[in-house]
Amino acid sequence: MKNFFTTQILLLIFSQTVYAKPTVIYGDDNRVEVVNSDNAMFRELAASTAAMIPPSAIKKMNSSSSSSGGWGGRRQPAPTPTPTETFVITGPSMIERGMCSSERFAEQTTAANCSGFLVGEDLLVTAGHCIESAEDCANYKWVFDYKIASDGDNMIKVGADDIYSCASIVERKLEGYGSAQNDFALIKLDRKVTGRRTLEYRRSGAPEVNDEIVVIGHPTGLPTKIADGAWIRSLSEMYFSANLDTYGGNSGSAVFNASTGIIEGILVRGARDYIHDQSQNCYVSNQVGDDYGTGEDVTFITNIEALK
Repeated sequence: MKNFFTTQILLLIFSQTVYAKPTVIYGDDNRVEVVNSDNAMFRELAASTAAMIPPSAIKKMNSSSSSSGGWGGRRQPAPTPTPTETFVITGPSMIERGMCSSERFAEQTTAANCSGFLVGEDLLVTAGHCIESAEDCANYKWVFDYKIASDGDNMIKVGADDIYSCASIVERKLEGYGSAQNDFALIKLDRKVTGRRTLEYRRSGAPEVNDEIVVIGHPTGLPTKIADGAWIRSLSEMYFSANLDTYGGNSGSAVFNASTGIIEGILVRGARDYIHDQSQNCYVSNQVGDDYGTGEDVTFITNIEALK
C-alpha cells in the first residue's frame, strides 16, 4: 500500500485472489451511499468508520470556498488544524483511473487506500497489510465522514475534528501470503474521537454459516459505501468467507452482523476487482454469482488479543 495512485491501481485491476486485495461483486451490486441507506442502524455504524488517506489528498478550503494548499507530501509534517477549518478530500475519479464511465460512482473521488473502524475512544482497527510499519502509521491520516453528503454532490468536505493521525501500532499480525491466516492491525489515534460511538464487537465465540452480514467501507477508495445482502458461506480457523460486494480500498472494513450491528470481523482479501471491457477499452466490475469461488475473506475480530 505504498503508492495507491500508481502501482496499486494495476494490482487492484489485475489481481485475482491475491494477498491484501478484497474484491468482486456477488449477485446484485448492493453498495449504497450512506445518505441513501434506509437502515438507520447502518447509517449510525457508518459514522464510526474511517478512511486511510494520504495528507496530500486533504486540501484546506480558503475563504472563497475553493480548495487550496493542503498538508503536502506524505513525508511532510502536518500542521495541527484548528477546529473551525474545513477540508476537501481530493483524488482521481474512477474514470481517471481507467474504469468505464458506465461504472457506478464513476465520477466520484477515490482518495482512500484502506478502511478502518472505531473500537475504543482512541483505538481503530484496520487490516494488517494496510499498516505495515511505523512509517505507514506516520504517513497517513484517518478521516471520518469521507462520504457523499447529498445526491449529485461529489465534493467531500470534512472538518478538522474528522481528521486523525496514527500515533502508534498497538497490535498487528499478517501471517502467510496469498491466503493469510491472520490480517489485522489495532492502532492508537493521536487523540480521543469525539461525537461518534465506539462500535461493539464480538469478544468470544464465532458467527455461524448463513448469518446475514453487512460491510461498510471504501471500495476502490470511494466515499463510504454500505453493502448488505450478503451472508457467511464458510468458517475457517482464523477467518470466514462471504459473498460481500467489496473491492480494494475495502481492506480493513468492519463486517457487521446485519441484525445486531455487532462487528464479526475485518475484510481483508478476495477475488478480482475489475475486468477489461474491450468494446469500451476500459475496466468494469467483475460481477459473478452469489455462490462464485471461495468468497471474500474476513479475519475474525476475536483474533485481536488486545480487544479481549
